Amino acid sequence: MTDAETLLAQIDEACRRMQIAQTTFGRQAVNDGKLVSRLQQGGRVTLETVNRVHRFIAEKGGPSATNLRSAIKGMEHGIDPVHGFRFYDNRQKYLMFVNTTSEKHMVADKALEQLTLTQPEPPAIRLFDGGSGDGTAFARLLRGAHKRYPWLPFYVVAKEISIENVRLMLEKMPDRFQEHPATVLVVTNLNYADAPYLKPSSPVAASAMSWTEIALEGSTAGDFEEAIAALQPVIDQNWQVEVSQQSGHPVTQTPAVLVIYRKDQQFVLDSIIPRRGFARADFDFVLLSHPYRARAPIAFKAGKVVAPLVRALRPNGRLLGIHGYGHDPGLELVRSVWPGEDPFVTGRAELMEAVAQDLGSQARNYHFHEMSDEEAVFRYSIRMLATEIAPEGELGMSTVLAAWNAASYVAQIEDARLSAILNRNRYVDATREILQAHKGLWFNNETYIVSRRADLGAH
Repeated sequence: MTDAETLLAQIDEACRRMQIAQTTFGRQAVNDGKLVSRLQQGGRVTLETVNRVHRFIAEKGGPSATNLRSAIKGMEHGIDPVHGFRFYDNRQKYLMFVNTTSEKHMVADKALEQLTLTQPEPPAIRLFDGGSGDGTAFARLLRGAHKRYPWLPFYVVAKEISIENVRLMLEKMPDRFQEHPATVLVVTNLNYADAPYLKPSSPVAASAMSWTEIALEGSTAGDFEEAIAALQPVIDQNWQVEVSQQSGHPVTQTPAVLVIYRKDQQFVLDSIIPRRGFARADFDFVLLSHPYRARAPIAFKAGKVVAPLVRALRPNGRLLGIHGYGHDPGLELVRSVWPGEDPFVTGRAELMEAVAQDLGSQARNYHFHEMSDEEAVFRYSIRMLATEIAPEGELGMSTVLAAWNAASYVAQIEDARLSAILNRNRYVDATREILQAHKGLWFNNETYIVSRRADLGAH
């Protein structure tokens, strides 16, 4: 493991042995309750801090300083941010989560409820999906939108940084172009502040941006599938990422925009197809499903993600945000292994207050919907047959692994901490106990809604 992983694993083991929360460990060891969360986010620490952590562990009966020397090596330069954690980076965890839970379908259905409350205006319904992932929720949203508005043109923007997610999402689009011909699909890797305008705010980045426009030939889903598959070299070239030395997060090497529509609809869609440097940011509906890490600072969530998309709403437009909530058996399972774990640090009310502050005087132009927990929180579950919950001790290992993957994924547990416990059977036993106790496994998401007031002109 890396030095950062080693230190985090040592802290995790110490917390487990002492039965204290990570925030308590940080306060007692170095007078910093956020030590572990900062390390998990790629934060840097000094050698003095590392030594204080090691001394604290040793004083509490942990490994001696001699046995911890491997963690000290190289710490003079701080924790390498390249090894910071990002929620969506591990492909297999993500895909297993998508395919073994009902979350994406429920997200799409929640989005459709809000879409029907908007009042679109010509020339098109304009949708923005912030963080499309593999396209499971995105495709379901588009199918539902077609059912409700079969004859209206669609302008849809999908923001996604992952090259693999873009490939999987585009594989789901051929039937959308076949069923709903008047569709303009835009895929971009720009950040949340720039994506609605399809233009980087930096002049240097704007000059380096790749803009690709494809008019699909044919009229069948098979025709469109072949044309979209041929775009893979464009995706491979323009969706490359590198790791930021400052944050440890993946960042795009090339700002990119990909515009796709049917050639036989080009004349009808002419006023909807965006032009480089002149895209309109006035969306009827914006979906932000888990667009940030739960432990990210609230200033980042509000200022860098949510507020820019709120500003991109047209009059009567609505934004639906969704993030993890906890208070469920999934978090109970995680805490059975890591006592005191609390990944969901920002609630909807606190986030909306921060967004309003970021908007400043513009906040009066928007309505921040107040919702009770009954309205805002929804549950989704691991997909299981009732017969899979067998008598205690007889649950299949595949079910156990799917449940554990979902719980650790939702709680955003880093690979370093997962590696530290995978050589023990404790997590397997804990998962079986939770599944048996609750007759399955379910999780809570929290929603928030912002709408733009109707009596204002366009941006």
